[in-house]
Amino acid sequence: MRRTLPILIVLLAILAIWYAAAIGMNAPWQNDVYRRGDITNVPATQFVLDTWNQDKPVLPTAHQVFGELWNSTVLVAPNKPRSLLFHAWVTFSATALGFAMGSVLGILLAVLIVHNEAMNRSLMPWIVASQTIPILALAPLIVVIGFNIFTGTLGVPTDPARLISKAIISAYLSFFPVAVGMVKGLRSPEAIQLDLMHTYNASPSQTFWKLRWPASVPFLFASLKVGVAASLVGAIVGELPTGAVAGLGARLLAGSYYSQTVQIWAALVAASVLAAILVLAVALVERLVNKSMGARPA
Repeated sequence: MRRTLPILIVLLAILAIWYAAAIGMNAPWQNDVYRRGDITNVPATQFVLDTWNQDKPVLPTAHQVFGELWNSTVLVAPNKPRSLLFHAWVTFSATALGFAMGSVLGILLAVLIVHNEAMNRSLMPWIVASQTIPILALAPLIVVIGFNIFTGTLGVPTDPARLISKAIISAYLSFFPVAVGMVKGLRSPEAIQLDLMHTYNASPSQTFWKLRWPASVPFLFASLKVGVAASLVGAIVGELPTGAVAGLGARLLAGSYYSQTVQIWAALVAASVLAAILVLAVALVERLVNKSMGARPA
């Protein structure tokens, strides 16, 4: 109870601020509705309820958002385009592929940087500089290149083209934290530990697998948690310029076209839930790896 009470208090505070903000942000439209309908002397309670239940509110309330989530998940078959589960799966596919690509690339770059001083001086500045390019500016370029390489015979973008283009954008965002974290992890062994390996006449590969790699595992999983969340953001951003009809990004785009703010917020909540699931999955793998390595549970 002591652990859950602070969480409940914070959640109640957020809900209170949310509903209070909805009244202020939705009030102008509601007053305009009353004025056009020549409705006067509206009770305060009715006014508040009307601002909380508009069809296209500026700020939808929590019960509207979760009502949309319920209607688009439980009440719809998961293989239908109206289902958020269908769109979440499309986004997850690009996220998983991009996260795998970015993680492998980040680990390989870190190994090269740690074991080669020339790579350290040449690669590391470019890795850092790559993250200064706004992803919104880079995403259309990647999409165009991907479509030109993986288009159908009629020049129409195919599903693999869309998937690979989104995965590349996800990998672009996810490789950086993995690379930086692994460089820190592979360099974490102290000089006395490295000297001990030299004393044992260990080869570079033995030093890597028996000292550097185990020491880098905590850094790796900390970076993977950041990378998987960034990969999800990349997949959603990648869906915006592709003209995609499926995915959480496409859902957000469709909601913005038709001013369906409730749909937009429901897609945002679904993306947050998906991100939490992915981070928890990485944490579960981390626990299993630590257990197999004989580490004590935290």
